[in-house]
Amino acid sequence: MALSSFDLTTALAAVRQAADQLDGDKCSQALAAMGKAIARDQDDILEANTLDLEISRDMAVPDLVVDWLKLTPERVQTAASIFQRLAAMGTDLPTKNGFGNASGCEQTRPLGIVGFIYEAFPDLGAIATALCIRTGNAIVLKGSSEASRTNQAIASILQSTLKEVGLSAPLILPIEPTAVSRLDLAQCADIDVIIAHGRPSLVAQTVQQASIPVIPSRMGNCYLYWSASGDLDQVYQMIVESHTGTPDAVNRIEKVLLHESHSENAITRLWNQLQEKGFEVRADGAIARNYSLEAASSSDWNTAYLRRTVAFRQVADGAAAIQWINAHSSGHADSIVTADYADSRQFTAGCRSASLYINASPQFVRNPKQPGEIALGMSNYKGTTGGLIGLDTLRSHQRISHGC
Repeated sequence: MALSSFDLTTALAAVRQAADQLDGDKCSQALAAMGKAIARDQDDILEANTLDLEISRDMAVPDLVVDWLKLTPERVQTAASIFQRLAAMGTDLPTKNGFGNASGCEQTRPLGIVGFIYEAFPDLGAIATALCIRTGNAIVLKGSSEASRTNQAIASILQSTLKEVGLSAPLILPIEPTAVSRLDLAQCADIDVIIAHGRPSLVAQTVQQASIPVIPSRMGNCYLYWSASGDLDQVYQMIVESHTGTPDAVNRIEKVLLHESHSENAITRLWNQLQEKGFEVRADGAIARNYSLEAASSSDWNTAYLRRTVAFRQVADGAAAIQWINAHSSGHADSIVTADYADSRQFTAGCRSASLYINASPQFVRNPKQPGEIALGMSNYKGTTGGLIGLDTLRSHQRISHGC
């Protein structure tokens, strides 16, 4: 591990001790108090964020990251609301003793210490903290340098609130950008799991370098298969809606596979509608040449654009679409538009993505109506949560066997 005046091992020992002392009542109290504190101190958070934005612009930080970094009152209030909603879920934590079901063979437990490596998105540090405390976990926050002042302001508010309700401040361990590298954190055996959220390059680097389990967030490069019976207007609505998100449209549809039976009029109508909405339209070589569009490169089909760009490719049938999606999509959220039940069955049986959407928008909502579905983002991890990085992801299942 790189030499540093910050002793990560000692700090994590205090974090582990704090996590072991958690109980459900105090967790609920802490979450409720944190939500109030975030809402109350909104102006302080936004002031720190303004300083981060000014410095980022001077340093020519990419526009995409600046968009992620820029907080609004609505984003701050959403974070505060998530704390309150999680507090209201009740006081039960995943059990540390006893049995989790009637047969007495399985129980759920907190993961322990969760490391959250994230780029910009200062409000996600708060939301990740809320999810971890609700599930009985401690959290280590490793934000990016672009958001350092905002991250510090939020962490200070959250830690001071912990003390007010009698919980230990080390439950939340913010790491200064220069104190410990992402690599050191991803290779620290004292951390139980890493969640990585940001540009695909950051997430991929974390996964490749980590020596502990990583839950990778995924953004963009989601596919939609427009089957022979699929409705054009529904395709258009699903594409546009999937790109709606503040500030990160996690499940944006960026690639569309067209059944070869669709007419030229239908296809060009869709493209015209998308272009009127500010989308850039690309296509594979043959289609691009015929319709004077920019050609999608071979690497485009595996790559997230993370902007309002959609590439189109023609396929012969559903089997070909499924094969292409399995080979090239990010694997976290793919969809089909069809009026044919057999097509939908084939799609759900063959497509290996973590979440599938049948005639339904894949739009990602971080603060949905059901509090149990509150999530940081989406993963291609194929667990019981269907790709959502939320409450269920932060629990482990422990099997217990008894002898006679």
